[in-house]
Amino acid sequence: MSIRRLPEHLVNRIAAGEVVERPASALKELVENAIDAGATRIAVRLAGGGTDLVEVTDDGCGMDPADMALALERHATSKLPDEAIEAVSTLGFRGEALPSIASVARMTLESRMPGVEGWSRVIDNGVLESEGPAAIPPGTRVRVEALFARVPARRKFLRSARAEFAACMDVVRRLAMARPDIGFSVEHDGRRSLSVSADETLPDRVAGLTDRGLVENGVGIDFVREGIGLGGIAGLPTFNRGIADHQYLFVNGRPVKDRLLIGAIRGAYAEMMPRDRHAVVALFLDVPPDAVDVNVHPAKTEVRFRDPALVRGLIVSGLRRALDEAGYRSQRPTETALAAWTTENSPSPSGEGLGWGSPAQLALGETRPTPNPSPEGEGLSLDQRSYSVSDRRAFFTPPPLARAEPAYAPPPETVDFPLGVARGQVAKTYIVAEAQDGLILVDQHAAHERLVLERMRKAMASGGVASQALLLPEVIELEETACDRLEARAAELSDFGLDLDRFGPRAMLVRGVPAMLGQSDVTGLVTDLADELAAFDEALSLRERLDHVAATMACHGSVRAGRILSVAEMNALLREMEVTPHSGQCNHGRPTWVKLAHGDIERLFGRK
Repeated sequence: MSIRRLPEHLVNRIAAGEVVERPASALKELVENAIDAGATRIAVRLAGGGTDLVEVTDDGCGMDPADMALALERHATSKLPDEAIEAVSTLGFRGEALPSIASVARMTLESRMPGVEGWSRVIDNGVLESEGPAAIPPGTRVRVEALFARVPARRKFLRSARAEFAACMDVVRRLAMARPDIGFSVEHDGRRSLSVSADETLPDRVAGLTDRGLVENGVGIDFVREGIGLGGIAGLPTFNRGIADHQYLFVNGRPVKDRLLIGAIRGAYAEMMPRDRHAVVALFLDVPPDAVDVNVHPAKTEVRFRDPALVRGLIVSGLRRALDEAGYRSQRPTETALAAWTTENSPSPSGEGLGWGSPAQLALGETRPTPNPSPEGEGLSLDQRSYSVSDRRAFFTPPPLARAEPAYAPPPETVDFPLGVARGQVAKTYIVAEAQDGLILVDQHAAHERLVLERMRKAMASGGVASQALLLPEVIELEETACDRLEARAAELSDFGLDLDRFGPRAMLVRGVPAMLGQSDVTGLVTDLADELAAFDEALSLRERLDHVAATMACHGSVRAGRILSVAEMNALLREMEVTPHSGQCNHGRPTWVKLAHGDIERLFGRK
């Protein structure tokens, strides 16, 4: 077969395959053009997840009719004043993406420069359909309709409208994060989904687009080394998420997804958070143009650094320094957690708990504290004495809380149990047990996490997990796309015992939780499940991802480190571990218990 020159419309469609993969790709190019045009307000309208409509309106510099005609030709741009393509400082190339998009959709381009009449051009899949005057305010409006309508091979590979909308929102969120001086709004199917005003501070813009808690649970970053600057905000190690989708990276104001930068973040947080958790960060790198190549990817989502080791070391050092300066700070507890916080022997209106001890203590024959009566009450019975205010306060003050428990029954023999008998608790985290042949230390959280997971597996195998209705349904505020994912899987989540309903565009109503989880962190559970669903392939059901979903629920429903357990609770945990498969490691692969044999202990003390 001889070589032939391809027709212009086919060349444009091939080029579109490199730049326009889905509605989010087209939206990214159009919003970047609006930013490069000097816009202060950018409005986005979507329909059908962007497949039916993508419209971007800006108040930038606009174009005259001649520039509009050139912008729709291939390899025409206003963003390179000379041939130094390596020194490009804008986000994209107006005129490079526009003809590619217009070749696979119906595009209406309207623009007006200040002081002149507006103009409109309509391109239908690469063919100029009409042009003429347009009544619009100064700026540019691009309307893309029926994307890939005449390219069925591409359209059938698009995902659902919800998935495409989520990808569009991610694009706008990242671009809006990079430019807090520009106002953005997104409307989808007639409903406002995002709105941020111009002239916000960077921390406020980042927190508004990610998580409001990042402001008080994050640290600012300002670090410079060898001409490269690092700024942004990083969440505390305890303020983490279940997936890495909440890491936003920017190079010279351009959103990127770079393996080098992601690896540097992981290295900076190493040993400060569990391996299955991910930091929440927004990092902004300012690199000299000659030290980075932004043209290694058609969509410019990847970059190449001249000195990768320098950049990686800069990120690790900058993050470590900021986190070190945070000192002892940890994640601020939520209002829900604070409301649920209780103390032992807390006073009640009925007088219960005012130093008299719990019913269990009274049943064990423990006596209440002896009062300090006034002198004139000597010789009177206890009920006849009168007490001063200070005496009554001393009398009703709860006794000091201690870990010692009354030995009202002989301890069980260690010979009957492989994991021994509980003797105490260390650091409110580790159970100390004595076995016949040594000493056993148990991580109470890791162990109970595995037990809950195995219970959930067994319950799912027998028909489903029992649900415990909440006395007051709890409203969880999330991103709209996260709510969409949860709503789509609500029926499957109910099999796991989680009863969810949609409560407006950006909230979910939790009516019930898995009964075996007890008093779990409902907000954290639902948030992590939304993150897990974002990482799943939509083709897989939750039953096919049983281990991931059940492990997430089990982690939130297990006994936490820092909780004081009674001896009976500790022994119950040990006994269940002995009869539960895989209880030697937690859901994340860490050991749940370690053993020091008698010989090991003797060697520690030099006896052997």
